[in-house]
Amino acid sequence: MDPILIGIAAFVGVAALVGGATMMLREEPSAKIEDRLDQLTGLATPANVESESSVLAQPLDDQSSVLEVFLERFGNVGQIFEQADTSLTVGRLAAVCAFTGLAGAGMAAVLKVHPALMPVAALFTASVPVLWLLFRRKKRLKAFAAQLPDALEMLARALRAGQSLGFGFNMVGSEMGAPIGKEFSRVFEEQNLGIPLEETLDGLTNRIPNLDLKFFATAVILQRQTGGDLAEILDKIGTLIRQRFRIWGQIQALTGEGRLSGIILMALPFVLFVVVYQLNPEYVMVLFTDPLGKKMLAATAVLQVVGAIWIRKVVNIKV
Repeated sequence: MDPILIGIAAFVGVAALVGGATMMLREEPSAKIEDRLDQLTGLATPANVESESSVLAQPLDDQSSVLEVFLERFGNVGQIFEQADTSLTVGRLAAVCAFTGLAGAGMAAVLKVHPALMPVAALFTASVPVLWLLFRRKKRLKAFAAQLPDALEMLARALRAGQSLGFGFNMVGSEMGAPIGKEFSRVFEEQNLGIPLEETLDGLTNRIPNLDLKFFATAVILQRQTGGDLAEILDKIGTLIRQRFRIWGQIQALTGEGRLSGIILMALPFVLFVVVYQLNPEYVMVLFTDPLGKKMLAATAVLQVVGAIWIRKVVNIKV
């Protein structure tokens, strides 16, 4: 039988298996609806309700899979998806990774790549969705940090005009775009629902791991407890953030050559491997078939990781 047809059949079979397993592991939404109705009508006893996140606080479509429960042991994985502002879940991301990994393996089979390189192609394509999620999270957090000085100045102007802090949060949420507008609007809505300001700010700092935002939350909480001119404090924090951005830009300009050199040195082995493979595949395959070649590949991978960490430590100067 044609190897391409075998690859396509295997791809379809594994994709169907992953989809079926995902559907089986999902919790029935009717159970969540019944639990919420019992909580509203008072039939559910407090012993049956979790202390930290009750069934009323969870959305009806928040269905935890076995994979999510397993990954929660290593940290709050769901917070990464919330910080990236995406509708993906752990189960959906795993399904997408499996799909892209199988697609990469199928593409390698169609291109008649050596069988020893098919797992590498599958692993690379399977990691693309995870890299996209991390890139989206990093981009969103960076955009929030860039908007924070303007938001603090807007809050300070609202306080000087005689408005309340809650009105300032609402104004920032309506006047500024995402992501800071969405986050400040959420803080305002949580306060309207009766949640204390300290808890809303604590949730904001947990969702957005930003040091300047923690300074802002600490200043607001201290001002409410001890008093003082909050508008002046917000202006000083905003000025400090702008000065830090200016110094960070100067450092980026001075370390640009080192960062570019690091990128070239890290990409050079892979580019040379592809070029030599196209010119003489048998010459490169010795690294995967000979025992000494496998040891050399393992040593190369370790040295690449060590070099990447070393270059990052040199050029990554915190401000």
